[in-house]
Amino acid sequence: MLPAVFRLLWIAALACLVAGCHSDAEFPSRPVTLICPWSAGGGTDRLARQVAVLLEGELGVPVNVVNATGGGGVTGHTRGAVASPDGYTLTIGTVELNMLHHRGLSAVRPADFEPLGLLNQDSAAIFVRADSNWMSLADLEQSIAAAQRPLKASGTAAGGIWHVAMIGWLAMRDLPTDKVTWISINGAAPSLQELMAEGIDLVSCSLPEAKPLLEAGEIRCLGVMSPQRLPASPEIPTFAEQGIDWSLGSWRGLLYPKGVPPDRLATMRTAVRNVSRSDEFTRFMQQSGFHISLAEPDVFTELMDSTDRRFGETLSTPVFAEANRAAVGAWFFPGLLGVLALLVVVSGFKSIGSADSGGVARKGPIIWVVVGVLAFVWLSPVVGYLIATGILLFGLMFAFRAGRRTAAVVTLVAPPLLYQIFSGFLGVPLPWGWLGW
Repeated sequence: MLPAVFRLLWIAALACLVAGCHSDAEFPSRPVTLICPWSAGGGTDRLARQVAVLLEGELGVPVNVVNATGGGGVTGHTRGAVASPDGYTLTIGTVELNMLHHRGLSAVRPADFEPLGLLNQDSAAIFVRADSNWMSLADLEQSIAAAQRPLKASGTAAGGIWHVAMIGWLAMRDLPTDKVTWISINGAAPSLQELMAEGIDLVSCSLPEAKPLLEAGEIRCLGVMSPQRLPASPEIPTFAEQGIDWSLGSWRGLLYPKGVPPDRLATMRTAVRNVSRSDEFTRFMQQSGFHISLAEPDVFTELMDSTDRRFGETLSTPVFAEANRAAVGAWFFPGLLGVLALLVVVSGFKSIGSADSGGVARKGPIIWVVVGVLAFVWLSPVVGYLIATGILLFGLMFAFRAGRRTAAVVTLVAPPLLYQIFSGFLGVPLPWGWLGW
């Protein structure tokens, strides 16, 4: 009779043979995930799905697109940056990656990725319904200036590239930015649907994203924020032609998380290069109205770095800072917790009454609450919400003499759960600190 350990080894070996164990020496040997930070049906999603189809033929394995939306690009880009660097997860990054950290929404930045290749650059444009009275940018500007109530606009989440493009245009023309209220919608496709439903008055996005409705005659493009007319839409006038010296656009490219093994990085870069230079990709881009803008990883890196510097300067100006101001900041939750703790302390001391022996004994935990909350508020922006919450909870468990097992469970489970509730579901920005949270 074989010892138990040998029986287990024999069963594991037999299972590997039956399952046909794949050696990781052969890459890729299983499906690849392509993360898209934006909603299904939008320009980035359409491009991601076409690239996925072409990559499947190049790599010989399925490539599955996952729409990780939320936070104006925070969710998808963060998920891509922290993905396992095994080569099986890549991200279709967008220009918002150059903006999120400048806006204090995420610690993720271009340096957290390994570029695979630039695919596309598109300029912003302004769209209205076809039945509107606005026939030109001048008409729309007059309405904005004279509006008794703010017009409603969208195209992406608040603070995204299309929002910044619109704010830049208004600022360039000395139009009051509060005359246009930006409705935060996660992507151009749902924004255009809202435009057709008359829920908003105008949309700022790229021409390819609006092409189906534009060709159907449902919407009208008043101008594109490009120095020259676009080859795919030569009939659309530019802002420059209408006397407005303002241009801005987006980029889209494929990215790996940092740390992917060099051989796998080289394999994926070759696959991306072959796909982006294929006839099928060119036909798709031309038919969809996307502007093809290909660049090797080193040039792509330079583009991201220069764009990052530009947005660092642009988003710090007063007009953008005011337009991108969040309803609640990263200090909202720590401050709220501090106020609640203060109320608990005040009510606790009132209930204690005179300093008898029992009262003194009960004051200890309350003082620990005060010290813990103050430490939490001070530590949060330094070490991050996750670590600071863990320290606070562990300290309070200790102060109230909770069992070790209970303290350990609460300390390990509660901080990430609270983070998901407040940041993931409620959209409250929290200090990220050392871990990027």
